[in-house]
Amino acid sequence: MPNSMRMTIWRWLIVTATAVLAAAFLTPAAAQGAPHDGRAPRESRPVYSYADAVRESVWVDTGLDGDGDGRTDRVAADVVRPREPALRGRKVPVIMDASPYYSCCGRGNESQTKTYDAAGHVVQMPLFYDNYFVPRGYAFVGVDLAGTDRSDGCVDVGGKSDVRSAKAVIDWLNGRARAYTTRTGSTTVRATWTNGKTGMIGKSWDGTIANGVAATGVKGLKTIVPISAISSWYDYYFAQGAPLYDSGPDWLSDYVESDAARAHCAAVQRKMVDGAPRTGDWTSWWTERDYVKDAAKVRASVFLVHGMQDLNVRTKNFGQWWDALAENGVHRKIWLSQTGHVDPFDYRRGAFVDTLHRWFDHELLGYDNGVDREPVADVERHPDQWATSALWPPRGTAATTLRPAPGGRAGVGTLGLRTARGTETFTDDPSLSETDWAARVDRPTPEKAGFVTGPLSRDLRLAGSSEVTVTATPTTPTAHLSAVLVDLGPDTIRDYGDADEGITTLADRTCWGASTAGDSACYKETKAKTKAVDHTVVSRGWADLGNYAGDGRGRPLTPGKAYTITLDLAATDHVVPAGHRLALIVAGTDKDLIDPPSSTPTLTVDLSRTSARVPLVGGAAAFARATAGGAAGTAAGATTGATTAAGAAGSAALPAVKSPDAVREGGAARRVPGQ
Repeated sequence: MPNSMRMTIWRWLIVTATAVLAAAFLTPAAAQGAPHDGRAPRESRPVYSYADAVRESVWVDTGLDGDGDGRTDRVAADVVRPREPALRGRKVPVIMDASPYYSCCGRGNESQTKTYDAAGHVVQMPLFYDNYFVPRGYAFVGVDLAGTDRSDGCVDVGGKSDVRSAKAVIDWLNGRARAYTTRTGSTTVRATWTNGKTGMIGKSWDGTIANGVAATGVKGLKTIVPISAISSWYDYYFAQGAPLYDSGPDWLSDYVESDAARAHCAAVQRKMVDGAPRTGDWTSWWTERDYVKDAAKVRASVFLVHGMQDLNVRTKNFGQWWDALAENGVHRKIWLSQTGHVDPFDYRRGAFVDTLHRWFDHELLGYDNGVDREPVADVERHPDQWATSALWPPRGTAATTLRPAPGGRAGVGTLGLRTARGTETFTDDPSLSETDWAARVDRPTPEKAGFVTGPLSRDLRLAGSSEVTVTATPTTPTAHLSAVLVDLGPDTIRDYGDADEGITTLADRTCWGASTAGDSACYKETKAKTKAVDHTVVSRGWADLGNYAGDGRGRPLTPGKAYTITLDLAATDHVVPAGHRLALIVAGTDKDLIDPPSSTPTLTVDLSRTSARVPLVGGAAAFARATAGGAAGTAAGATTGATTAAGAAGSAALPAVKSPDAVREGGAARRVPGQ
């Protein structure tokens, strides 16, 4: 080979090697695409190798001994982090999902579980978080809650052990807790590769743990993204004393516990049975699992996502959490869909990935990308059609007292602003549900009392949490009550009552991040599963009338005596279009949503002492205008404001496509909170 050729090749090798090393040692701003003019970066970019990412497992000491074996419990935390930043000592933030489902049940629409290689290093991490964010300069940490998968301890369903499982990992990431290289060994390991800034994310039980950890005020937790999450475990199992499921938390812990934990956790199981009695009485066990009471401790920002027709983790959970966070000045963002218990990755994929990316960039990397200045709320008005609100509930929303009045036929009354005298009587029928009542609201039937406005002359928007106060006289010592708000009129909605709760899974896949042979970033696409309806249940609430005293304890009723109780209705955001009617239905057992009482009562409702407080945009004046005459103007089925298309699909995260005229607006089966 001639010397000149050798020199040319040598110079090429030097230049190439220098470029490779420079890429490996870029500053954070340069690595993530900082503008050449020195301005701050606005977006993290996939500049790091996912295939070469560091994959390691640590066991973090929680300081608890839940399984009573004489040593403190260690929880397994699997880490996937970019290799390149650590070569220069650059520290990266963390995205964490703490879950009980990593081995027993799986995560996401395709029920993915963690898989490991022969050395015990994680190969597949469920969901797209690691595939997408690790190349962008984040570490991802998947934590097995105590008593599940590879962790010690016992599952205590939202209590100290569950919450400490994740909090201890955040403490370790910030140098405040000890971790080990093995489950039983003595070799410690420090998280020298992270700056300690952590964002937690997860659906259902996972998101619930994010709420619980945030409520401890732990330093280092900068943001949480709770999806369809519980804020108070009592409100997962009961509604003011009325049981929502035919089992308690002991069944749920047994469902997710590892074999090793199940063999050692009988005492914890016993405490669950004793602490969560099927009477529905509030106990200290529930107090420990009420995160709402500790909202003042929350330091993290919150991007909350929930399905307004979620009948698994019912929407009272997001409503009371959102309100408590607002009272304490927590920075918040909210998405509300028409789905049931569904992840936004499976109903608005492109927009969700884009928004989540910008949210984490802002909250964990400090990028000024404008996500904090966007409208607070995105609400799905029709399948795949979204509207935004600058605040939520919107400005001008006021609790408006609506009052029932007798009509021309028994059980078929009117709904307005004036107090009326009279009574209505119904007999509990546990074989019927809210949809049965709504379908027959204009007919006298023995199982319910319905109160309906006339056709609206203009749209009427409800946004927030309602409550219904009922004064009723029972004929038996036990009685359950249901109160339901219904939009009466034709519409096409997501079929939330279907097994897939509003989506259909397709065969085609789209990819969201980098893949390896053992961990694909490509997931099956979905589309909205819709249903044509004549009425839509907007909000619902339930109670055991024996809880009338409001002190968390049920009492036997005296037949023939009147009792007054206020039912908390689920939070929602719904537009009742012009031409439709708004109905309030009061009845007994709501089939498949609450369990029936031990007796079959007949209840007489005193209408003069019964009312609904409904959050209406525009308040009582808006209601008066909408009900002052026949339907006119807006066609039935229209909504207030313009809408946006659903999140864009494709192989890369894209912003939602927006219409040019702006988008702002003024259970029968046993369920598990992750399935």
